[in-house]
Amino acid sequence: MEKKPCFLKPFRIKNVEFRSRILRSSLGGRMAYYDGTISPVFKNFERQFAKAENLLGGIISATIDVDEKRCSPLEYPKLTKNTPVGPLREVVAKVHDEGCRYIVQIGDPGGHTQTSILPDAADGKSASAFFDFYYGYRTKTSEMSVSEIHAEVDKFAAAAARVRQAGADGVEVTASKGYIIHQFLNPATNRRTDEYGGSVEKRFRLLKEVVAAVRDAVGQDFLFGVRLSAADYNYLPINVRLPFAWPWTERFRGNTLRTNLQYGAWLKERHVDYLHIDSGFGFINPKGSPGEYPIEGLRRFSNSVRHLSGKAKFRAWLLNTLPDWLARATLGIGWKYVPAPNASFAQAFRQKLEMPIICNGGFQEREDMEGALASGACDLIAIGRPLLANPDLIARFARNEKPEKPCTFCSRCCTYTTVLPLGCYDLSRFGGSNDAMEAQILRYSADSSP
Repeated sequence: MEKKPCFLKPFRIKNVEFRSRILRSSLGGRMAYYDGTISPVFKNFERQFAKAENLLGGIISATIDVDEKRCSPLEYPKLTKNTPVGPLREVVAKVHDEGCRYIVQIGDPGGHTQTSILPDAADGKSASAFFDFYYGYRTKTSEMSVSEIHAEVDKFAAAAARVRQAGADGVEVTASKGYIIHQFLNPATNRRTDEYGGSVEKRFRLLKEVVAAVRDAVGQDFLFGVRLSAADYNYLPINVRLPFAWPWTERFRGNTLRTNLQYGAWLKERHVDYLHIDSGFGFINPKGSPGEYPIEGLRRFSNSVRHLSGKAKFRAWLLNTLPDWLARATLGIGWKYVPAPNASFAQAFRQKLEMPIICNGGFQEREDMEGALASGACDLIAIGRPLLANPDLIARFARNEKPEKPCTFCSRCCTYTTVLPLGCYDLSRFGGSNDAMEAQILRYSADSSP
């Protein structure tokens, strides 16, 4: 009798059992109204992946914003005191109808906020005041006051409580992606000298307070995880951050594995149930989104926000001026596809902390998934872009098949969605047919209820 592969085996964290060990990672798109209220498109989109025949163990939602003002980007979902829980409850119910688990990821882009209807000072709030050429549209961020930090903690707690009210299986706080918590953790963007900066322990304080508040809000019995970057790689992508500060090497690299393992140990002490491991700082970055430098998508995005600031206008001009080959050779340093680049990081966390670990990034081949799980590098694997390309990817692996048209890791899906609906935009996968590509994109948002 053939042995059941690891990726098809169920796995339990706390009181939640996943029917397989493959999860769909967070995929964000324009699936809400302008006030952040979830639209039916979100429900239809999530159900496409949850279908029982796809064999996914669970879905991690797009990062749902906890802040009322900041857009991440326009028409992305929010979960605040003024957004109703009902639409999210409908999403969860549809996913559960398919026998799939649903974890809601919450976060706040802070000073990395990408878009806005009009320029807004709130979009520049961060750990410290700094200039960052690559991320965010504000020319310069502004340092959050202590009272604003306390309010931020309350926002996470309120959103987490609403996640439980919606009937989800768990909540995940993103301390990665270069979002606000990551901006406090990272020494390049946290230059504070008060109780929220100046040392590793003080930079952890915001996350520590968020974790305590979220746990109080959802209770001890509710599944609660944190998405954490194992290493920041601040020098990738090529960027300009000012002012320069000492020690230069720490600002240049960001947090290393050693520091993030310490963060992980502190999170375990505070009864976080699992860690979701990736790497890199900011979204998108070559470590979190391995593949070819997405110059075409970045041009489309930068042109859509060029009206918001002088920095945004200059950034658009630069990307439009550079020829593709030069942009890839300079700005694209570090962008290349590496299979499962974070598996060794995940293994380090799992071995040191002895707690459930989800690994994210660069998984598309059955051998890589099975190898990571069988070796004990991680307990679950989260996949985004390859499942967007082929929602039935795991079912194909179960039949010992491979997808006819695998994901090419072009990252157009990551960079187009501030302007266009979420979907695969690699024309090569559709024989060069715009009609076929558009049909796929529309199919994701269609109501597939029987």
